[in-house]
Amino acid sequence: MDVTVAEYIRRTVLKIPRDEIKTMLQKWGFLSETQLQTVNFHQIKENISQDVVQLCEENSADIKQAAVLDIIYNHIYPNKRVWSVYQMNKTGEETEFFDLTDFKKKFKRQLRSALKNVTINFREYEDNAVWIRIAWGTPYTKPNQYKTSYVVYHSQTPYVFISVSVLKSNLPLLCQALVVASNYHDIREMELRSHSLNSLKDIVFKRYSQNFQTYYPRPLQERNVAPESGDLRIIQENRNEKERIQRVNQEVFGDGPQPKLEFAQYKLETMFKSDPKMGVLDEKEPFRCLVKFSSPHLLESLKSLAPAGMADAPLSPLLTCIPQKARNYFKIREKKGFFPGSFVSP
Repeated sequence: MDVTVAEYIRRTVLKIPRDEIKTMLQKWGFLSETQLQTVNFHQIKENISQDVVQLCEENSADIKQAAVLDIIYNHIYPNKRVWSVYQMNKTGEETEFFDLTDFKKKFKRQLRSALKNVTINFREYEDNAVWIRIAWGTPYTKPNQYKTSYVVYHSQTPYVFISVSVLKSNLPLLCQALVVASNYHDIREMELRSHSLNSLKDIVFKRYSQNFQTYYPRPLQERNVAPESGDLRIIQENRNEKERIQRVNQEVFGDGPQPKLEFAQYKLETMFKSDPKMGVLDEKEPFRCLVKFSSPHLLESLKSLAPAGMADAPLSPLLTCIPQKARNYFKIREKKGFFPGSFVSP
């Protein structure tokens, strides 16, 4: 077994929580159950990794088998990476039968025609998701197994989830290979990014509106002070307003927790309104800008604005339409001023 392969397997094992190493190695399937029984999984992880490497040495493991273990690890822990959403488009509306063998062949041929030093591994999962691992090299160096790109493609859908390595210059090659292999016409980034791959899937597959566990914002604690008779009406008005905000917030965001989105952006195009006599705008040229949102949990942050008293309820459509309009690439055209905004397809 190559020294670099042994080191890569050792580092991969060290990333796995100790209590889950045996289970993950069983899913890997490269080592037999008899071999795994010889490993003491209660010792320190460094010793476990050395024992696993020794067994892989007996089985003559190569980088292909090591890459499969890495795919399994990333599938179980997808939140270790930052994922972006891309949408592919066809020239027509025809639906083609997805052939995984043909997809693999086209993808490899297209990518390797542009870059020879690259390793590509596939693994298909039960939810029709094809996981692709790409390790990039250069025309003069071997692929770097520690700077990989991951692609999750759901067949029969136009959506692709990509986690790129630091070698972003290879992203156009990757996108072109996806378009060719899946028989689409072009591909565009949707400007949705998050560590939570499942949340991104919930948004683009319209699964976020399902009923999850019921969630109600914690009511604000009122001071335990005996009110005067004149204050009873104010207290009742405040209580009614809190109930209205909670009701409106629930209508907009639903009962359950929001998908964990960390980044969103869209283009805003708005026309200024002014008195024609003032002559401020001689030409009817729209004002354009790029609006970006980022947060550890963007949608839950927006959901909490009104109950916290930081915004009026209901929120502006510019804020609440982020998950609903994900398929429109967040391009906004405002016809009569800044707010409220309305989405249009590009």
